[in-house]
Amino acid sequence: MKEIRFHGRGGQGAVTAAEILAKAAGYDDKYSQGFPAFGVERRGAPVKAFCRISDKPITIRSQVYNPDYLIVLDDSLPTEIVLEGLKENGVIVINTNKDFITEGNFKVFKYDATSLALKILGKPIVNTAILGAFAKATNLVSLEGLLKAVEERFEGEAAELNKKLVEEAYKEMEI
Repeated sequence: MKEIRFHGRGGQGAVTAAEILAKAAGYDDKYSQGFPAFGVERRGAPVKAFCRISDKPITIRSQVYNPDYLIVLDDSLPTEIVLEGLKENGVIVINTNKDFITEGNFKVFKYDATSLALKILGKPIVNTAILGAFAKATNLVSLEGLLKAVEERFEGEAAELNKKLVEEAYKEMEI
């Protein structure tokens, strides 16, 4: 089983991203869970969400405390909080165009999802773009499964724009 923890700020779509990633895994014939951590969320406040993906049924129901993967939607979040509990040899996919801590037993993939979201959506809603980058960096879910999950989550123009974000980020992500 692989565990993923999302870190973002209210309004960036971390909870939706966890839901979409879980559905994408389902389209890839895997078992999955996607769920948020609830608290006093408000726009701009730190938010966490979680996803589990496995080839076998998942019976655990707790939050993810020791993730294999981190997806960070906002690079201004405190590094020590974001990295807390990351497994040795874990993977971080972060929305940034800046330097990010790279010392430690983990691998970091950087992708500027904000610029792409502003270009395509006109808003800094980065969740689907970072999922495209994550899919390319990790191969944990397929691009096809991710696109199906996005199409299921959104309707009309929103679905098309978010699918474009996924595809562009997937194509641009350097591994």
